[in-house]
Amino acid sequence: MGLAFAHGLPEYDIAMDKFVIRGGNPLLGTIRVSGAKNAALPAMAAALLTDEPVILENIPQVRDIETTRNLLAAMGAEVELGYGRAQHRTSICCRNLASPEASYELVKTMRASTLVLGPLVARCGRARVSLPGGCAIGARPIDLHIKGLESLGAVITQDHGYVEATAKRLHGGEIVFEKITVTGTEDMLMATTLADGETVMRNCAREPEVKDLADLLNKMGAQIEGAGSSIIRVKGVAKLHGARHRIIPDRIEAATFIIAGALTGGDLNIAGCAPEHLTSLLDKLKETGVKTVQSADSVRVMGDNPLKAADMVTEEYPGFPTDVQAQYMALATQAEGTSVITENIFENRFMHAQELVRMGANIKIEGRRAIVRGKAPLSAAAVLASDLRASASLVLAALVADGETIIDRVYHIDRGYEHIEEKLRGVGAQIRRIGEILPKKAAAPASRG
Repeated sequence: MGLAFAHGLPEYDIAMDKFVIRGGNPLLGTIRVSGAKNAALPAMAAALLTDEPVILENIPQVRDIETTRNLLAAMGAEVELGYGRAQHRTSICCRNLASPEASYELVKTMRASTLVLGPLVARCGRARVSLPGGCAIGARPIDLHIKGLESLGAVITQDHGYVEATAKRLHGGEIVFEKITVTGTEDMLMATTLADGETVMRNCAREPEVKDLADLLNKMGAQIEGAGSSIIRVKGVAKLHGARHRIIPDRIEAATFIIAGALTGGDLNIAGCAPEHLTSLLDKLKETGVKTVQSADSVRVMGDNPLKAADMVTEEYPGFPTDVQAQYMALATQAEGTSVITENIFENRFMHAQELVRMGANIKIEGRRAIVRGKAPLSAAAVLASDLRASASLVLAALVADGETIIDRVYHIDRGYEHIEEKLRGVGAQIRRIGEILPKKAAAPASRG
């Protein structure tokens, strides 16, 4: 038995930042999916648009949510957390927005901070937002947000890492996104709800999270048509009111666990998900020989068959999601044959590949393509998580590796997965969260002068 397991280390502590995983167990049973982080974050930002309470249900307990709660509270919002059976509910009331600012200290760990820009300008007439931080997976330019707001009449300046926007009242217009952008679509969707007149937005992101935000905004009194398509029309209203809304299931978390079931040769039921949001993944897994059975709100994955290589290309929704590329790469290492994985969304999203190679994977990177030759026997190693989804791919690889893998910097995974180790342990994985195995060296005593 390895060191971490032998010492009976605590099962869960947010301050601890390593996973130890012993591979070889098929995953058997049921995992329930949490609410979608990427739907919850814009929904929380939407609360800025009204002075009445917005109650959100099915909120995941992940770090990005906590960061956003702190951000809203710093602006003057009243943020109530649910407890006990209501622990996945939060109530936000932005009656008094004393400080329409998102400081660097609050948003440096999170890309989604730009989502407050549009609603703050629309409601308060001004906003000061730090340029975002988060994962190191390439540029996510804010220029599309800025151009959109300028076309609605906002005046934008950039100074010392901050974007400042002012507008007496936004007015409707036409916004054409040069490139499909999920957060840009969401930000402009919120901004235009309180603009004078009608706005037509073209080349919009079609992700389910965009549709979920529009559903919330319409419950708040907005007039939005076409969300989920490439053209969205918004008729501005004078005021929005409070609402209650349930966040959609997390399709990326569901996809991660579906791949985990297939990879480990398990029999896993992914409950509480939305299979209609997972079509591109399920179609691709069928090519690799994975058997799945779908119901209205679950996917059962059976890893009976040997995996076969299949090429994959990431695309905007409804194509294969970039947020599942790293997890699919872990699967490809165990498939017979050669898989070519092409990343079209982010230019720097293969950092997990080198860590997988440390575990024995055969992967060659050529620009935006990764050539994965399987089936490669994986063995335990000490590896480093570089971003949220890279963390997930290393967890998946560790589940089938020989020996005990140590994954460092798993604070990345805490940004987007709710208690992932508890969920995996519940279906047979051997995974523990640990802190420093050896005690820190004591400081030298101060010399007496």
